[in-house]
Amino acid sequence: MSAPSSFPKYSCRRRPGSLTRAWLSLLALSFASALLTMLHAPAELIGAGILLLALIKARVILARYLDLIQSPSWLRGFTMVLTGFAILVFALYLL
Repeated sequence: MSAPSSFPKYSCRRRPGSLTRAWLSLLALSFASALLTMLHAPAELIGAGILLLALIKARVILARYLDLIQSPSWLRGFTMVLTGFAILVFALYLL
């Protein structure tokens, strides 16, 4: 059994499949975005759906790849900023 590392960066232990699950979820969300563009729905609805899926993907990246799941306050702050930006982008899209 290996001893824990003296470097804090390398001492945190992830579950073996957490990055794989994150990658698979990003792949599924990208596939859903592509399928959404093929629907015969109003452009505003498709735009909102794609933007919502992009927000979900950004949260997965922040939480799993950047390890912000270890710091919920930073994750919540980044999520709020990205959500505000997405609302602004969607409002400009509707104009």
